[in-house]
Amino acid sequence: MITSNFQIKTVSRSQLDMVIDWAAQEGWNPGLNDIGAYYAADNNGFFIGYLNNEPIASISAIKYSGSFGFLGFYIVKPRYRNKGFGLKMWQAGMKYLKGCNIGLDGVIEQQDNYKSSGFQLAYNNIRFQGYGSGQIITNPKITSLNQVTIKQIKKFEKGFFPVPRPQFIEKWIQLPFSHGYAILEEGDIKAYGLMRKCKEGYKIAPLFAEEAGQAQQLFEAFIGHAQTNEPIFIDIPEINSNALELVKSHKMTEVFQTARMYTGEFPKLPIEKIFGITSFEIG
Repeated sequence: MITSNFQIKTVSRSQLDMVIDWAAQEGWNPGLNDIGAYYAADNNGFFIGYLNNEPIASISAIKYSGSFGFLGFYIVKPRYRNKGFGLKMWQAGMKYLKGCNIGLDGVIEQQDNYKSSGFQLAYNNIRFQGYGSGQIITNPKITSLNQVTIKQIKKFEKGFFPVPRPQFIEKWIQLPFSHGYAILEEGDIKAYGLMRKCKEGYKIAPLFAEEAGQAQQLFEAFIGHAQTNEPIFIDIPEINSNALELVKSHKMTEVFQTARMYTGEFPKLPIEKIFGITSFEIG
């Protein structure tokens, strides 16, 4: 049973490395430097639950511009589960995002619980794992993100997310131990992505492309930066058949699935152009 010694607090950036460690222990394989970019998205959206001043639970509730929010990092330390602490964290996150269309990527087994809170299934996302090629590719069609303006990136990226998220993107594309690429035509981005170092291997996130061939080119450029014994991960919408063909052509194997769910109208996103989502944690 919950006692009066349980408190939920909004926390600062310095307190969030611990949450990344919890996520790693859950097998979510976060990026080594993710939390700074996540915090930039909403510095009021991270909550930690304390029992007798011991941090035991977390949730993130990122409120983006407009009226869209995303829940993630919903974790309770194993020894404190099934005691009501998780529900309190959930209620705090939902309260903070009240009035928003809220999205999440939840484990498949918990769909019914999320439905009871007003969420509806849009589609499943699947995490795939493969390995690096160890072969750096020189492709004249591919440009480093260092050579692309932030204005160009924001212009392209805004079509792939329900609302603009400039503060997050500015931090995300500059993550340490990452590689970012784009394909341009007449000054406009037609495809772009980022591969970053994670607790285990690397993750390609996002990978957005107007055409499947462009996604393939960027994918091959990314995996060239990892050795043949280093794992590569990518999270794809199950309903994007071209993305499924891409991962299968590289003999990647399914790791697990999540249920992408929303409380309101499903955002009108170009799923057929999303070959890798950005984050299970903040959308």
